Amino acid sequence: MVSLSERRFGDVQVLTDEALRREHGIVVAFSQRGGGRSIGPYASLNLAAHVGDDPAAVDENRALLLASLGLSSARDRLTTPEQVHSSHVRVVSGACAGMGAFAREGTPPPMPSTDALVTTEPDTPLLLCFADCVPVVIVNVDPVPAVAVVHAGWRGALAGIVADAARKLAAETGGDPSGMLAYVGPHIGPCHYEVDETLLSQFVHTFGTIAAAQGRLDLGAVVSESLNGVGVPLSSVCRAAVCTAERTDAFFSYRAEGLTGRHGALACILGDVR
Repeated sequence: MVSLSERRFGDVQVLTDEALRREHGIVVAFSQRGGGRSIGPYASLNLAAHVGDDPAAVDENRALLLASLGLSSARDRLTTPEQVHSSHVRVVSGACAGMGAFAREGTPPPMPSTDALVTTEPDTPLLLCFADCVPVVIVNVDPVPAVAVVHAGWRGALAGIVADAARKLAAETGGDPSGMLAYVGPHIGPCHYEVDETLLSQFVHTFGTIAAAQGRLDLGAVVSESLNGVGVPLSSVCRAAVCTAERTDAFFSYRAEGLTGRHGALACILGDVR
């Protein structure tokens, strides 16, 4: 049974599945915005290097998050992408591990033009950043432990990035989506996500169960349908019932705040699971 619960580790607060870590050695976490070192509109656990925050603060925030999850030893292998609202899915292996780990200059840059990362590598945390778009973590347990972290904005969701990430995970592991688990983190809800009728109609025609709800789009429902359409059972999908635009005390929201930081979705296979 997949579930997310709120846990505090020092000053850092996350949504996580402790049973998944305990039983399968896989860490999943959606960070909140408190407990970090950033100031001003980025206060305080901003994890993104591209929003104008002090790179030193971003690096300290990333270290704090990893430490809170017991992953400090994997700091140099933290892998992040250059998120561009694409449908590109990339596999992290070998020399790719550690790309984008640090915000400071002179370090390896993020993986270019990528909005979903997949890995079977242990001790290689994958981190993507969000401020309203939908964070998705997909987990394969058997026969090979593997994780995917997906940034699903409306462009990527409409282009099928969530289903593509699940397929890539299956291809890398020999697993089947019917045995996968998925976690949908905090994102902007239909209560605050107004879109024009042209865009809404594209989603209605592409995703049959998405209702045209007076100009409001439920991206979480789109993600769930995408996962189910590729074979992940809805009973294996856990959705966090949190709207980021409603809860700016706990999460960053571009729509509600404009200039702001980014919280994160992280997944990591622990090294002793093989």
